[in-house]
Amino acid sequence: MNLFYFAYNFLGTGLFLTLFPPFWLYSRITGRYRESIHQRIGIYPDSLISKISGTPRIWIQAVSVGEINVALSIMESLAFLMPDCALILSTTTEHGHAFAQRKIRQSRVRENTTCVFAPVDFIASTRKALSTLKPDILACLETEIWPNWLSEAHRMGIKTALINGRISVRSIKGYIKILPLMKETLKSVDAFSMIRTSDAERIKRMGAPGNRIEVNGNAKYDLLLKQVDGTDREKMKRLYKLRGDSSVFMAGSIRGAEERIIIDVYEKIVQAHPEVILMIAPRHVERSRHIEEMVRERGFSYQFRTDLDKESRPRTASVVIIDMIGELQSTYSIASIVFCGGSLVPLGGQNILEAAVWGKPVFYGPSMEDFLDAKDLLDKTGGGIQVRDGRELAEKALYFFDHPEEAEMIGRLAKKAVVLNQGSARKHAMVIQRLLT
Repeated sequence: MNLFYFAYNFLGTGLFLTLFPPFWLYSRITGRYRESIHQRIGIYPDSLISKISGTPRIWIQAVSVGEINVALSIMESLAFLMPDCALILSTTTEHGHAFAQRKIRQSRVRENTTCVFAPVDFIASTRKALSTLKPDILACLETEIWPNWLSEAHRMGIKTALINGRISVRSIKGYIKILPLMKETLKSVDAFSMIRTSDAERIKRMGAPGNRIEVNGNAKYDLLLKQVDGTDREKMKRLYKLRGDSSVFMAGSIRGAEERIIIDVYEKIVQAHPEVILMIAPRHVERSRHIEEMVRERGFSYQFRTDLDKESRPRTASVVIIDMIGELQSTYSIASIVFCGGSLVPLGGQNILEAAVWGKPVFYGPSMEDFLDAKDLLDKTGGGIQVRDGRELAEKALYFFDHPEEAEMIGRLAKKAVVLNQGSARKHAMVIQRLLT
């Protein structure tokens, strides 16, 4: 056995045996996580298992809200290619699970799909989960590389795949440090369906066999055009009490030092355009109170998005702090100009195409390592604007508020970038189909 794999399991077993008992006790006392705790150790109720019908059985693992959307896009293609298939979608967090269930009910694969919690990557848990759910294939999304889960599936004769796979410039450094473990794990994967050529090159450096790797684009962007709904835009306009001539500076997924930078930028914008509204969405909603303090210090009127649901509290303030999850993309629809965060700080950026699909000019900073494919698409059409720092962001934002017709033109080029990148979900689905035939 690979020494690193042995060490991974030795440490993992120790952590599991140390942490699980108090977690179980906490769950019993508080009532939290009762539904998920058994599934996390691979024990699924008969009532859930009985819902799984059809063949082949395809298990897809997703973590974040973004990955769940990608999974659903690929699952819809799978259901088209194999109408009788059974789809199992697993998630890791309670929030992710609730989001996945809601999205499944709204999707075309609701009759085919069962939603479960993913087992922790402990040999006994993954073995029990795989034996119970009996998938024909286990497909992990993007960067979901779990040594025990993949190795146990391979040992049990279950086909495995990494789909919509991406390995960022930043994450490859961490993987290289545990290269022997990665090489051992990737030997158990039958197919690697990567987003970009650079992702394919990086996974190969990590030990993936070259003859199992192909490049099929980003399925995340297939869903974007489907999600553009004029009713969402009208709903957002009513919610935020916007007139036809309202100007909105939208800052989405803001992180760290960007919070203060954005408020500095807004302060410069309103000196020339006092009518502009700022909508600021922190990447982590718990930062909302910190942003509130900064906004209050500058003397701006502000409201929280959650307060706007109360009929007695319509939007009247010049700053709205978006303190809720799951609405960001719809809110982009009412922006005049968008800045996507995680990019003026060295955190890899965010998905700039979520704003571009609404035909909005999109600003982002120099740190876009995790979304280079999206950046490349906008670069090709000229729909994105990269800025070095807050000063340049303020200058260029002011220019487009002064020249709204140019902002509209850039926005059209941004949407064109999304239109040109369709069909990847089907390509990833076909990789799974080929493994099953």
